[in-house]
Amino acid sequence: MKNIIFISLFATFLLAGNPNVYSALGNDVYNNVDKITNLQNVKLYEKQILDIALYRSEVMQTKSYGYEIENGKGSIGKLEYLKYIRTLSKRSDNYIRGAKKHFKESIREENSQLFSQLVNTGIIDTVRYKDEIINYYMFHAEDINSSGVIQDMLDADELERKRRERKIKYYKSKKELQREKIKRIRENDKKKQAAIEHALQKEVERKKVEIRENQKRELSL
Repeated sequence: MKNIIFISLFATFLLAGNPNVYSALGNDVYNNVDKITNLQNVKLYEKQILDIALYRSEVMQTKSYGYEIENGKGSIGKLEYLKYIRTLSKRSDNYIRGAKKHFKESIREENSQLFSQLVNTGIIDTVRYKDEIINYYMFHAEDINSSGVIQDMLDADELERKRRERKIKYYKSKKELQREKIKRIRENDKKKQAAIEHALQKEVERKKVEIRENQKRELSL
C-alpha cells in the first residue's frame, strides 16, 4: 500500500513541472517527450515503437534524477545528470528532425495519411508550418480526418478571421460615426452661417428703411 501511495505521489510530482537543474537544456527534452511518444501512432514508426518507449522511460528516469538533485537527495551527481540530459537532447533532436523531414516528404508526395498522423503528434511546429498545413489540408480535405491538431488550427484560424472581421466592423462603425459627427458639425455650421447672413441681411434692410425714412423727413421740412 505504501509503495502504491509513493508511486502515485511520485507520478504527480513528475507531472508538476520540470527540474530547475540545467533547465535550459532539460526543458526541451521534457517538454517534447510526449510529442515524440506520439510517434508510436504513426505507421511509419511502427518498427521504432519499442525504441520510443525506451526513450520515454529514460527521459522520465532522468527527470526523477533532476528532482532528486534539486532536493539535495541525488542518487547521481550533477555532471552525470548533465551527461544524461545531453544524450537525451541529441536523441530528441534526431526524432524532431526526422519527423520534420517526413512531414515535408508527406506534402511533396501527397501522402495524406502520413501528413495527418505527423501533424497530430504535435511534434511539427504548427506556428512555423501553419501555411503549409492549412494549404495542404484545403487541397486534400476529403482524404484527411481534421480532428485533433488540424481541427484546432482550423478553429483558431476561424476565430482569428472573426476577430479581424469584428475589428474591421468596429473601426468601420467608428469611422462612420466620425463621418456623421463631422457631417452634423458642418450642417450646424451652415445653419449658423445662414442665420448670421439672414440677420445681417435683415439689419441691412432695416438700415435702408431707416435711411429712407430719414430722407423723407428731411425733404418734408
